Amino acid sequence: MKLELLPHKLPLKHTFTIAHQSRDVQDTMIVKLIHGEHYGLGESTTNPFYGITLDNLQSCLVQVAEKLTKLDPIHPEELWTITAPYFKGNPFAQCALDMAAWDLYAKLQAKKLYELLELDPNKIPVTNFTIGIAPISKMVEKMKEMDWPLYKIKLGTANDMEIIRELRKHTDATFRIDANCAWNADQAIAYSQELADLNVEFMEQPLPKDDFEGMKKVFAKSALPVIADESCITEGDVAKCQGYFHGINVKLVKAGGITPGLRMLKEAKSLGMKTMVGCMTESSVGISAIAHIAPLLDYVDMDGAMLLSKDIASGVEIFDDHVTFPDRNGTGALLL
Repeated sequence: MKLELLPHKLPLKHTFTIAHQSRDVQDTMIVKLIHGEHYGLGESTTNPFYGITLDNLQSCLVQVAEKLTKLDPIHPEELWTITAPYFKGNPFAQCALDMAAWDLYAKLQAKKLYELLELDPNKIPVTNFTIGIAPISKMVEKMKEMDWPLYKIKLGTANDMEIIRELRKHTDATFRIDANCAWNADQAIAYSQELADLNVEFMEQPLPKDDFEGMKKVFAKSALPVIADESCITEGDVAKCQGYFHGINVKLVKAGGITPGLRMLKEAKSLGMKTMVGCMTESSVGISAIAHIAPLLDYVDMDGAMLLSKDIASGVEIFDDHVTFPDRNGTGALLL
């Protein structure tokens, strides 16, 4: 197999701000895994919070490229295990390769990825649409620009409750809130009842990722379910979250791809926790991959391509009540 690396810059419709960063352009690495006339596409965006850049994505993937030239296509789970030593400390790069491997393998089996995984594409939860931190008037403007039944509201400011109260005046849509580690336990508990009254579905990662003592209090006293994000990065984190969170949000790029992501979702289900997969502002390459495993989920956040002013690929089309898959095998993603 041959590896081709294609870096891109994804322009955003609006400046995207969360508790610890802002950006107008999202760098991303597209991976093309080629075997004969077939190829698979994978993706990983960069992330300064986790120290992931285009340079270290490329250097990591270049190291594994020679190994791949000696391999014929094998099941993605086996390929993930074989190549894992090359990706120590860079699960983002591992995700890009793993995603491409699943796309290629499904194509070689002449199946769509959800068919390969024996999943029902009609059982996909509605994705939320994310409203990043901005002046309240701008956040309202973003909601009006994208009329949607479910919004994720990014918080982590000095006036978080004011934001939710004001946004609630402008829509009947369900809210989810994501504080990105910005609160303490007392804040989260105090806010939770009013948030519940304001039709907020759950709170995502309200406390710093290692504050499990605080999360134990929140888990016991919150009026809303709490979902782990930064506290649940890799497979080893899932069991740690039981009794502290009601569910987990798996980010494929942080976990190392679809392969470990599927294992994390299965483990969470076995522990009685809700499951969610989130995105990292990927193009339709990454979002299409997420959509194929979405039938496994209770919640999904796959609005990344919807936040772009210009996509670099075509793939799944996401509507407010369903998802349409292209008539192509694999993930269906195609570079434009």
